[in-house]
Amino acid sequence: MSGQTTGPEAPQLDWRDGRTPVSRRFDDPYFSLDNGLAETAYVFLSGNDLPDRFHDTFHIAELGFGTGLNLLAALRLWRRYRPGQRLYFTTFEAYPMMPEDMIRAQHAFPEVAELAEELAPHWGPERITLPDLDLTIITGDARDTLPGWQGQADAWFLDGFSPAKNPELWGADLMAQVHAHTRPGGTAATYTAAGHVRRALEDAGFDVTRLPGFGRKRHMTQARKPHQPETQNG
Repeated sequence: MSGQTTGPEAPQLDWRDGRTPVSRRFDDPYFSLDNGLAETAYVFLSGNDLPDRFHDTFHIAELGFGTGLNLLAALRLWRRYRPGQRLYFTTFEAYPMMPEDMIRAQHAFPEVAELAEELAPHWGPERITLPDLDLTIITGDARDTLPGWQGQADAWFLDGFSPAKNPELWGADLMAQVHAHTRPGGTAATYTAAGHVRRALEDAGFDVTRLPGFGRKRHMTQARKPHQPETQNG
């Protein structure tokens, strides 16, 4: 999870149990205290029907890059089901973590240790290109940067801090931009089931479903952009 404001300013962090980074600005942890990697798999991967929906030019977009854990989980799954092909991943982040903090946070998850070690030397630049990954990190307030993005995502990871603490990242205008930058048939998923978030997604044009949540959270949200209706002649 991560927050938004103007300018690429590094976040001020506290560390819970030496493993979990907590944003001082938003007083919120970057990932689930139960198991951040398991939450990512449940909410963002399964919540977007992955890996079943993967295809050759699959593009994931994300609000809130944070520790990079979601990317590691997605790339691990991609390599398992699409070896040798390239995953496109675009993430919007206002407070990019220092590389050493990202690496420290990722150490909490031995399941992705090998992948984290592989990517560790690359953190810092806003564009990382590997044989099977095209990563773009767009810094700044997503309310300013997303409207100008030329891409279209197949799946969105909506992973801002709690709507109660970071409401700017969950507003109706931003959810409309998410919808505008989603391919027909594309999806979005988030750990929150806050009523105003679900309404914003519905108002933007998504079909929204409330699903059982991960860990202590009772519910989460899945959104799907309908395919364009077929036009009829005559």
